[in-house]
Amino acid sequence: MKCLIIGGVAGGATTAARLRRMDEDAQIVIFEKGPYISYANCGLPYYIGGVISERNALFLQTPTSFGNRFDADVRVSTEVTSIDKVQKKVTCVNLKTGMTYEESYDKLVLAPGTTAVKPPIPGIDAANIFTLRDVNDTDAIRTYLDGLTKPARVVVVGAGFIGMEMAENLVLSGCQVTLVEKASQILPPVDWEVAAEVQQEVTRNGVRLMVNDSVSAFVQNGNATQVQLLSGEVLEADMVLVSVGVKPLTTLAVNAGIEIGELGGIRVNEYMQTSDPDIYAVGDAVETVNPLTGQPQLCFLAGPANKQARICANNMVEGNIHRYSGSIGTGIAKVFGMTVGRTGLSERQLQMLNLPYKVSVTHTGDHATYYPGSHPVTIKLLFAPYTGQLLGASVCGAAGVDKRLDVLASTIAHCGTVYDLTDFDHAYAPPFSSPKDPVIVAGYVAENILAEKVKMIQWHELKEKLAHRQPDDFILLDVRSLLENRAGTIKGAENYPLDELREYAEDMDPEQPVVVFCAIGLRGYIACRILMQMGFTNVVNLAGGYKTWKACSGE
Repeated sequence: MKCLIIGGVAGGATTAARLRRMDEDAQIVIFEKGPYISYANCGLPYYIGGVISERNALFLQTPTSFGNRFDADVRVSTEVTSIDKVQKKVTCVNLKTGMTYEESYDKLVLAPGTTAVKPPIPGIDAANIFTLRDVNDTDAIRTYLDGLTKPARVVVVGAGFIGMEMAENLVLSGCQVTLVEKASQILPPVDWEVAAEVQQEVTRNGVRLMVNDSVSAFVQNGNATQVQLLSGEVLEADMVLVSVGVKPLTTLAVNAGIEIGELGGIRVNEYMQTSDPDIYAVGDAVETVNPLTGQPQLCFLAGPANKQARICANNMVEGNIHRYSGSIGTGIAKVFGMTVGRTGLSERQLQMLNLPYKVSVTHTGDHATYYPGSHPVTIKLLFAPYTGQLLGASVCGAAGVDKRLDVLASTIAHCGTVYDLTDFDHAYAPPFSSPKDPVIVAGYVAENILAEKVKMIQWHELKEKLAHRQPDDFILLDVRSLLENRAGTIKGAENYPLDELREYAEDMDPEQPVVVFCAIGLRGYIACRILMQMGFTNVVNLAGGYKTWKACSGE
């Protein structure tokens, strides 16, 4: 079998390596338009910030070393310009010599990846305005940062995962950073209750945030750029990084008559096969099916690209017997001293799909609080009202976020429920966790909600109620200590500390609706159970407590 692979980064290189392990006799040819293959795309921001000091550390293999190890013909600086499906051949051009030639194939793999979105904003082609997608982009940014006129003021446009990583690394490079985001929050795929905490961390580290705003024009002013915003504000910048997303590279597939999906990616079936049975496709350019919704999706993540590549290689050798089950979109990022991640469906997605769901928010120490260095892990769960099936989760904290996120992602991927979380058999010792791990606590809270042990009110629901509150509508009850209450509380709250609540409750009207809150929700839950068992008929607890309220409400 002669297999041609177009694209030599994550998807293409992994396909080639797996194919060689499956078939020692296969003839493998890799075409890569750029000069590098198999490099650490996800590590580029950290090289720019100096966290990764050696540029060579980004390159997992050179064309020569990869070719020698896997007995592959690696042709870098070579662009495939057309595909002839009937004759089963491609036309290539050597970008160094200009020579054009044809190459035949038995099987063809498309792994062209994506290109950075460059919106049609006036002035965006200025020399000090950059995007970040590959090594060439990285080298250009590093050269500019290390130049004779080091940029002091940098504007990052777009606060997704890459934008946030770049904002941090530009701060590490000594730059003063302003972050502009069109959405109402940073990290739009992450639910607000979690993103709000990360947003506080970003501002604590000196980054100026401008959400609900976008760029209308870039105007050069000497060596600097005026970044004009739709709000009317003008930012002065020595350098601009535009990070507003990527789009699949599909021109080659389109011109070859290969079917494109409704979201603009190369449509593949569960075997990673395109509309042509001898042409497969993997990586960021493909459009697959979301296993939770059954709808098409684009997924720009390295993990799914590598899984697809393995499945693709297996199927080319063994026939179409290996299926790709899809990606639930698990992503994670380091943002200064915090880690943030999400998996499954967000609350916004569930609302758009008109799917019913319930919410829990918890704040639990990443390890035993008596062991030094414990920090809270915030977990927001989204789950089905009747079955408890886990639908999505967002997580943040200073440590231990990744392992909790992985457990939640695995549960979602295997159609697990919040009840499965309560039965999770975790590794416990004081430096690593608690007898009740944050994942287990999140499961307990969700289980209590489903069993109606407590009714919850979300921060935005309480904010709406307070905006239209009449004197006798409900009692807002702060069950924290007097000292906590004096340090800050929700306007209009009465302070009845939990340990004295039973005494206070004797003078309260059990028919009066009560909204209870504490610091993080635990004492509020206990207070609700006390009041409910004393005959109070309408008691709700504020999800995530005052910690979530303060982070999310802006009050």
